[in-house]
Amino acid sequence: MASMASDVPRPSKRSYQHFCPAARALETIGERWSLLIVRDLLAGPRRFSDLRRSLAAITPKWLSARLRALDGDGIVTREVAGEREVWYRLTPKGQALEPVFDALLVWGMDHALGPPRRGEAINPGRAMDATVRYLARRRMRGARRMAWLFRFGDGRSYTIRFDGTRWIRQRGEAAADVVVQTTPEEWVKFLSTDVEGRRRWLRKRRATGTRQRLDELATAFGPAHVPSGRVP
Repeated sequence: MASMASDVPRPSKRSYQHFCPAARALETIGERWSLLIVRDLLAGPRRFSDLRRSLAAITPKWLSARLRALDGDGIVTREVAGEREVWYRLTPKGQALEPVFDALLVWGMDHALGPPRRGEAINPGRAMDATVRYLARRRMRGARRMAWLFRFGDGRSYTIRFDGTRWIRQRGEAAADVVVQTTPEEWVKFLSTDVEGRRRWLRKRRATGTRQRLDELATAFGPAHVPSGRVP
């Protein structure tokens, strides 16, 4: 169970001293880690240990501090299950941040992604979730149904499909039009380059599928920001 001991840091809330709805919103959710906690809870309730594992670099003290602040602002609520287990979930106020987060994710994918940095933790499941949220938010629609299978090794496979109406991510393998064998780091490189770079990436990794289907994958994303001007 998460400890709320007195040694947990108690950072003062940032104040911009400027009347603006955006400033007020940033005072509430703009602190470091806050939106990433919301990101994880958008997928459903999580325990303290689940959030620690997902966020990787956050310390227990800072996670406790952020959860307490989000709880105080009515964005997150705590639920005690049994004698010791505590679950965190978003309130309706917190759920209302979903389109805000999705818009930020799309902007980041198109303009701020770049190649993976040294030491960055890359979770393939989260990368797949981000991909689906991006495609849904950008309203990418295929002329027909499509499915892409990504194999990351160690038994980690994900299928992304468009069923004619919406984009879906599922864990595991299913019949697919395109099959890609890659790593989390290499998949981020795919997302970080432009359309021609994605086409070369798919050829280099010998992704299977017809030329048309492979091109659907390569062109499904908007122009990416590549700081170095080079294709990975």
